[in-house]
Amino acid sequence: MLRPQKLGEVVEAAVQEGVSIEYVETNSSWFVDHGSAVEILTYLREKGVGTLLVSISPFHNAYIPYRRVQGVLAACRDTGIRPFPWTADFIHDLSGLDENKPHGFKEYERVYGDAYHRRILERYWIHMGGRALDFFRDYLPGKPATQILDENAGNCMSDLSGTSHFHIDLYGNYIPGLCSGLAIKTTDLGNSLSPQRYPVIMTLAGSGIRGLFQLAEKKAGFMPKQSAYLNKCDLCTEIRSFLATGGHDVFGELAPTEFYTSESA
Repeated sequence: MLRPQKLGEVVEAAVQEGVSIEYVETNSSWFVDHGSAVEILTYLREKGVGTLLVSISPFHNAYIPYRRVQGVLAACRDTGIRPFPWTADFIHDLSGLDENKPHGFKEYERVYGDAYHRRILERYWIHMGGRALDFFRDYLPGKPATQILDENAGNCMSDLSGTSHFHIDLYGNYIPGLCSGLAIKTTDLGNSLSPQRYPVIMTLAGSGIRGLFQLAEKKAGFMPKQSAYLNKCDLCTEIRSFLATGGHDVFGELAPTEFYTSESA
């Protein structure tokens, strides 16, 4: 949405190739005023965008004022694009705070109670990976690394090979499933992946978290830092972060580097 002309070209190409687009998703960060939003959405509607999923949650509100979200929803109504608020259940919460500025979770706890973190997990599904691991760590029970390894003796092939959900980033990387921080070059798709080029991914596909733990332990001296982990993805993320930031050039599939070096990982 930051480059609507380019997005329009992508949508147009998809339509020409017979690829259906159910919706385009936005966090509303691009909204400036009603007039420019109507102009952008009118252009995208003409290119083939029929529905706009508009993200609505306290997680987004930490960075984006709710006023911008409201502006995008209003522009949808005025241009004939179907708004798909995800999720509308949080409209009440966001409306209870100043709509003209972002709000961190501490403000939500102040207004809606100390258990707000925990209750939010009952309201919609959240994948326990990436930032969610640190965000909910103090609110969910964890397990020692040894228990995680014992309980997950199988491989991660289904997580890595499934195509019901995946991403392709601006660097030309295919991101399997919900495994942020793992990258397969799109030019390698459709071929057998080389264990030399993709040692982490191929290890996870063959022997899962136990295999990756053993690989990191043997190759780089990895030792668990935390006393407890939420799940196998939590332990996997720590192992991959250790490998990605340790100067091991062989693990080029651990990308982008910002996933492992920034606070937004």
